[in-house]
Amino acid sequence: MKIIKAILLVALVGLIGACATKFESYNGPEVTRILVYKERHRMYLLHNDKVLKRYHIELGFAPIGDKQVERDGKTPEGEYFIDRRNPNSAFYLSIGISYPNAADRAEAKALGQSPGGDIFIHGARRPGDPKGADWTAGCISVSNRQMEDIYAMVKNGTRISIYP
Repeated sequence: MKIIKAILLVALVGLIGACATKFESYNGPEVTRILVYKERHRMYLLHNDKVLKRYHIELGFAPIGDKQVERDGKTPEGEYFIDRRNPNSAFYLSIGISYPNAADRAEAKALGQSPGGDIFIHGARRPGDPKGADWTAGCISVSNRQMEDIYAMVKNGTRISIYP
């Protein structure tokens, strides 16, 4: 009898573990656009002109102004699109923003520097990451739970507008 209980317990633990995943499914309206307002620390997922979700966000450690060059700590401003996904992100889950665009590259080149890259919307800070309201190297951060929703809802190719 003890062996049967042990087998059932192991099976139950395995079943629960199989159900625990960071990947959600989403069957609602398509997210057609993302709007980011840096000064307000807000991000909105829209279907046409209807807000589906809104989030408080954290930004680069130098949140004022447009990203110009690599390692300036700023979050870019402008028109981009979601161009990649990272299910194994160091920041839980992440979706890539198509920074730098042609204008960003030209601006950095005029300054004789690299525009940088690897700008993402990603999950929360890790132990050891900087403290404070804005802490990323230029990315947009939300909680890990919120990132699960965003990862499920937002598809590659979705437009993202980032405003000051």
